[in-house]
Amino acid sequence: MASHRRPKPASRTRVTVITATAAAAVALTSQAANAAPKPDKKEVKTKVDDLYHQAEQATEKFNGAKEKQDKLEKQVSAQQDKVARGQEELNKLRNSLGSMATAQYRSGGIDPAVQLLLSSDPDSYLDKASTLDQLSTKQADALKQIRDKQRTLQQERQEATDKLSDLADTRKALGEKKKEVQGKLSDAQELLNSLTAKEKEELQKEQNTVSSGTQGGDSKSGGSKSGGSSSGSTADLGHDVPDSQRAANALAAAKTKIGSPYVSTATGPNAFDCSGLTQWAYKQAGVSITRTTFTQANDGPHLTKSQLKPGDLVLFNSNLSHIGLYAGNGQVLHAPHTGANVRYEPMSNMSFQFGVRVA
Repeated sequence: MASHRRPKPASRTRVTVITATAAAAVALTSQAANAAPKPDKKEVKTKVDDLYHQAEQATEKFNGAKEKQDKLEKQVSAQQDKVARGQEELNKLRNSLGSMATAQYRSGGIDPAVQLLLSSDPDSYLDKASTLDQLSTKQADALKQIRDKQRTLQQERQEATDKLSDLADTRKALGEKKKEVQGKLSDAQELLNSLTAKEKEELQKEQNTVSSGTQGGDSKSGGSKSGGSSSGSTADLGHDVPDSQRAANALAAAKTKIGSPYVSTATGPNAFDCSGLTQWAYKQAGVSITRTTFTQANDGPHLTKSQLKPGDLVLFNSNLSHIGLYAGNGQVLHAPHTGANVRYEPMSNMSFQFGVRVA
């Protein structure tokens, strides 16, 4: 006869797992149904602009750390050379002292009075004794020199160690800033990728419209016709005239780079970040200015908007993370951000802080 057994009841653990799985599925379905709507083109642009702004600030901090690293590397190298030379001098002093000691030993370690009694020529002995006394004095001087050199060398080695420690910290900060820049740009690109092809095209058109029709159409021609002459650089500035020839020449040099791409940390001649462009432009005019927006902000006296003249530096954002060259008629010539080229733009599009007339 066949056995009729009741089905084994499901264990409490199994029931719990099934229930939890079902609840999770319901929750996920609910979340999907209530998921935030895809951001529209305007929202994406706002978020991307903010990320570019953050990336630019991080880039300027990276530039500052890179500049510090370069200086520290030179200082460390010079300090290590100094230590090596000091060690050579110390070795020579020690060898000299050793030679003195050897000469003294060869003269004999006998008591001076006994040496006098045994000497067949007392006058000759007295001459030798005088020489030995002088030798002893030289030894004392040599020992003092060695002690002084050892102290100096110890101090120089400590300075070299401190510089190496600073260099290691700076390199670490450099790496962190680089990751921060890359992270911001990656986030911005991810947002842009969420747009449709049509939305991307519209956004690009809006971007191009920002600089179209300004400064006599130089933004379209690339500014190459302006060359390096100051007369050509002021022809389209209306009543605005540069304060100096070097300011005019710096602006003229920057004009030749209209259309060049913005690249984080680049200083030309084919790509630039914002402070890289201003530094490069003034270098062409024979003037050396510092590397970052934060330091260029102090490369001359500060100016109000009404005091600006073409070629002056203009700083934007409360954290001074962006800089350009005043181009006259309320325009700035600058390297805007990743994905954009060197161009003219109305200053009203940005948060102006103050101007700087390069001293």
